[in-house]
Parts: sequence; structure tokens; C-alpha cells
Amino acid sequence: MQEGATDEQVRHVVERIEQAGARAHPSRGEFVTVIGAIGDDREIVASLQLEGEPGVEKVVPILKPYKLVSSDFRGRDQVVEVAGRPIGGGHFALIAGPCAVESREQTFASARACKAAGANFLRGGAYKPRTSPYAFSGLGKAGLEILAEAREETGLPVVTELMDVRQLEDVLEVADMIQLGARNMQNFDLLREVGRTSTPVLLKRGMAATVEEWLLSAEYIAREGNSAIVLCERGIRTFETATRSTLDISAVPVAKQQSCLPVIVDPSHAAGKRDLILPMARAAVVAGADGLIVEVHPAPEHALCDGPQALHADTFSAWVADVQRCIDLMGKVLASGDAPVAVGA
Repeated sequence: MQEGATDEQVRHVVERIEQAGARAHPSRGEFVTVIGAIGDDREIVASLQLEGEPGVEKVVPILKPYKLVSSDFRGRDQVVEVAGRPIGGGHFALIAGPCAVESREQTFASARACKAAGANFLRGGAYKPRTSPYAFSGLGKAGLEILAEAREETGLPVVTELMDVRQLEDVLEVADMIQLGARNMQNFDLLREVGRTSTPVLLKRGMAATVEEWLLSAEYIAREGNSAIVLCERGIRTFETATRSTLDISAVPVAKQQSCLPVIVDPSHAAGKRDLILPMARAAVVAGADGLIVEVHPAPEHALCDGPQALHADTFSAWVADVQRCIDLMGKVLASGDAPVAVGA
């Protein structure tokens, strides 16, 4: 729409789109309103001929299969706000904490170390998807209660994983951001349910998913009304065995070009080895990532989940200081509750 388009002109265009059988998704920026016309049949949208309508600046066809998360619709560098802390648009997220909530003592020790080192979000799994059915799979609701206590003490917003729609109510009571793991990237029923909430979502890329498939999964969430989505590259499965997964650094700029969504990186799961996490984190930041999510544990050698890839809590401050140099180099700042939120177009 034109910069001076009135509310009445916007409503009129929305009505025309809906009368044609498409769904209208207005996105209001500081100066410009963009109206997305979403329909299965492109000919419906093409037949609208809206170019001559009052207030319309131009009509742009979006040919990508994902519409609502496309950079063609919302532009780039959308800011997602999580508990008052912005991610994207120059605001960097450092999400840190244990892979799994094992006990109150372990979680609090991790949370305190992460807070002291400068992390601005706390991660921790109350529900854990494990390859082996005999491996520790989390404390469930008790783990969520521990995370809530840790947030109360540290002030760090909580990022925790959701595995099943039956867990949704309990997770929503605690999570400031819901994490959908790689194994659930194409759990379409779960994507839809999360899309019907207003809680921000961290969507990890599947182990064998293309960037397009990843963005289409984000589209499932956005289509239900929740556009507060952050993408997470966590490594893909290749023939290489030197690392747990192969970190696809190129996915960071590609996803940021193709979509409007912030992109963060999980070097812990990609590397699977503690000594590789720092160089991979540096590379991710310089490639343009809007954040990192890493595992931190007070005693990784005794961890019940992914100990070899967990950073030591007592040396985490030095690790953050190293990464901070790359963040500064890229002109970004660690997001805090006091940081101003940029208004996206």
C-alpha cells in the first residue's frame, strides 16, 4: 500500500482479496502496510487486478511456496521479541544452559553461570527426544517447574522443547519461547498447534531437510497466526563422521535472504565435540547469524544427556568473551530486556 493509505483503503483491499477466495494477511510497518493475499490458486490472486485501487502502490507476485515467511512479503530482518528481548535486526541472542534438566542443583548452577557470563536466555529440556528408548528423556513437568524457578532467580527467559501436543498446556505455562526440535520439524499437527499460540517459536532444521522444507515448516506456524518464529540451523546429516552433524554455514545467509525470519545457530549439536564449538560459533556469527544456542553444564562428565558437547560452566565466561569479539565485529549487540525494539516493515 502507499505510505499515506487510509485504514478504509486497507480494509477495502482486504475485502476484495477475501471475496476472491484468498486469505488476507495485513502487515503494518511504521510507514508502509503490506497485504499478503494467500491462496492455493494463483489465478485467483492474479484476477484481482488491484493496481488501480485507491491506496495501492504496487502488486508483487510471490512465487515461493512459502508466502508469509518470505522476504518478498515482509522484507528481511524481522525482529522477534521474547519476554521483552528482541532477536534479529542487530539484536543478538545468546541462549545457553543444560541440554536436559537433570536436577534443581544442576539447573541452577548452569543458569547462574550463564547469567554471569552474559547469556540472555536460558535453555533446558524438560522433555527430551532420544534415539535410544533407554536413554534419559527428561523430568517432564517437574523439569518445567525447575526452569520456572531458575527464571525467577536469574531473570533469564526460558527456551524449552515441546515434543507432543499433549505437553502443550504445561509447556506454555513456563516457556517464554517454545523450541521445536529437528525431529519435529515436519510434525505438521504440532506445527499447527504451536501456530495457534502467541508464544514465540524456535524452529530447528531437520537433519535431512532442505532450506525450502525448513521454511515451509515455518509457514505452517505462520499460517495459523503466529509469526514470532526464529529459525535454528543445527547441522545436517551427511557422509562425514568427524562431527556429529555437518554445520551448514551457508544455510544462514540463504535463509536470511529467502525469509524475513531471524536465524540462529546451534554449534553444540552440529559439532558433538566440545573443542569444536568455539570455531563453529565464530563462523556462525560472522556468517550473519542472529544468535547462538549452546549447552552449558556444571559437570559435563556426569551429564545425563550429551555431556561431550556441553561447555564447562566455570569456563563459559571466557568462551563468551571470545565470541563477543565476533558479535562486535558484526555490529550487533546482545539483546537485553532494556534494548530498544526496532519496528519492522
